[in-house]
Amino acid sequence: MSSENADAVGEHDEPGHDQPVWDVVVVGAGPAGALAAYAAAVAGRQVLLLEKSELPRYKTCGGGIIGPSRDSLPPGFELPLRDRVHAVTFSLNGKLTRTRRSKRMLFGLINRSEFDAGLVEQAQKAGAVLRTGTTVSRVEQHGPAVPDRRTVAVVLADGETVLARAVVGADGSASRIGAHVGVKLDQVDLGLEAEIPVPATVAEDWAGRVLIDWGPMPGSYGWVFPKGQTLTVGVISARGEGAATKRYLEDFIARLGLAGFEPAISSGHLTRCRSDDSPLSRGRVLVCGDAAGLLEPWTREGISFALRSGRLAGEWAVRISEAHDAVDARRQALNYAFAIKAGLGVEMGVGRRMLAIFERRPGLLHAAITGLRPAWRAFADITRGSTTLAGLVRTHAVARRALEALDRRAEPNEPSA
Repeated sequence: MSSENADAVGEHDEPGHDQPVWDVVVVGAGPAGALAAYAAAVAGRQVLLLEKSELPRYKTCGGGIIGPSRDSLPPGFELPLRDRVHAVTFSLNGKLTRTRRSKRMLFGLINRSEFDAGLVEQAQKAGAVLRTGTTVSRVEQHGPAVPDRRTVAVVLADGETVLARAVVGADGSASRIGAHVGVKLDQVDLGLEAEIPVPATVAEDWAGRVLIDWGPMPGSYGWVFPKGQTLTVGVISARGEGAATKRYLEDFIARLGLAGFEPAISSGHLTRCRSDDSPLSRGRVLVCGDAAGLLEPWTREGISFALRSGRLAGEWAVRISEAHDAVDARRQALNYAFAIKAGLGVEMGVGRRMLAIFERRPGLLHAAITGLRPAWRAFADITRGSTTLAGLVRTHAVARRALEALDRRAEPNEPSA
């Protein structure tokens, strides 16, 4: 920390301690962490954002920005869109292909390296201080490194200790802060992805259109997202099916006629969904985004969940930083958990039901979305952000009855499509 930053937080020092105490320390500078840092900094607090990598950095991610993601961005933030999607081609393991089109944009596509760096810049403009190349090994809320009960010690890999009134863990799906909080996970999936540079003639064929392929393993699907001269091609399936998932990606790429192009990047990533009873806080420490296991269970869409939970975490971390005792800090942490569960938690519940249906009857969903206008309209409304999956079920009796009917048709004793 520079002397200038030390002076900036000096007023928060405890008597007898030379080390400054930050109001909020955020661990991880992905979308969740950047929004948490932004929200706390906008509130006028002294915020430190820690990131283990140098920015910008690559992340395995399709990079689809749906309506809820766009609506969560800081005011004035310009999305670094690589393409605008107006058409979706659906296929059922390469068969029954059908393209649906929309006059209005459905969603946008970004590269995570550019998107994440832009969000961090917004947090810095709001007043947050960024430190990159910094790995956090653990957090401590008791012991010799903690000067008082209002303080959390963030211990770095090199042994340095950073003090904070509140900590937000946004350090990804293998979160060390999540381990401290005791996050519990009940769904783990493996995503594999290739960034494939293609000639202009191929890129033109994909411009403005994505492909979603319902895959051969239960709950699996593949995607093609165009981003200028590069196609992001990926598949996702339950962990434990590693060999089959790899084979699906290889077959998928070959079927698309892209096997002759050398990927610029090939990568893999585990996505993790929280269980319903998983904690979101411990003492003065909150978790959000992937670190909390917050993502949509069916599509495994995580950016909108990261942005929305990150903003909430930053806002509630401010309140926790102001809490004068453990009882008040606990109250604020419970309010954060309630806010998450009332919004994102409800969406995850509907997503779990959709995943259960999709695992058993993928053909049913494919037929609905490609053949029924209301189903396609619902898909378009969700991607644009005019509703959510949970909102659709809650406010539309037809959607609610349709989901209940699908639940019944996807019972385990029913034959698969």
